[in-house]
Amino acid sequence: MPALVATMYNLLAPCRTMPEMRRVACGSPSSTQQERIIMIIKRAILQSFNPATYTASILLFEATSFALAGIPVANHLDGTSAVPNALCAVLFFDEHNPQDAVVLATFANGASGFPTPVPGRPTFVTGYRQINNDTIAAGNTNTYTLTGGSSGIPQGATGVLYKAYFSSPSVGANIQLAPHGAADMSAYATIGALAVAGNTLGGMGLLQVDAAGRLDIKANAGTCTVTLYTHGYVM
Repeated sequence: MPALVATMYNLLAPCRTMPEMRRVACGSPSSTQQERIIMIIKRAILQSFNPATYTASILLFEATSFALAGIPVANHLDGTSAVPNALCAVLFFDEHNPQDAVVLATFANGASGFPTPVPGRPTFVTGYRQINNDTIAAGNTNTYTLTGGSSGIPQGATGVLYKAYFSSPSVGANIQLAPHGAADMSAYATIGALAVAGNTLGGMGLLQVDAAGRLDIKANAGTCTVTLYTHGYVM
């Protein structure tokens, strides 16, 4: 038995469970013997993740000085969850072949090994009109709560997918959209400036909200009449 296989065989030995039987030809086609293939799940430390090959390098708890490289990673994981120093669950399909395995899951390793900031994943919902022709005077900021009710945006959402438009009697008017209480609204979304007085201008995007699901909209260079729809969120 090659040294690597022998080492891994010994490391995996204490937790052999979930036997799976297969038939292997031996001699004539009519004679068979049964060879036991053991599938086991082991805990490890994820050293690195390669998104180009979707493989990882790991350290098994029983041999943290011995790294296994090129282990396939399950497709539902990505670079936001397969972070260095995270703990991971590794399924070995064959105790005799340490490369015949897959990283099934990752989870926090004490105070490290978890994504920061927490990743968000978008979810689409039916479009809902949150603001309908609301007038905002030049230089003023209005605050709106976009979560809850019939909006389809749940409490705890960290962002929304939106479509907004405004009209204004003033050339150069624009609106800024930002999470409630943002120190610098210009760091977020802006629609405008309006090229022709009385025209309507729109835009759409993905925007953060604060912990209470609130959004601020500020009118600049003229009074603006604003309408806003949401059609998705990020948790």
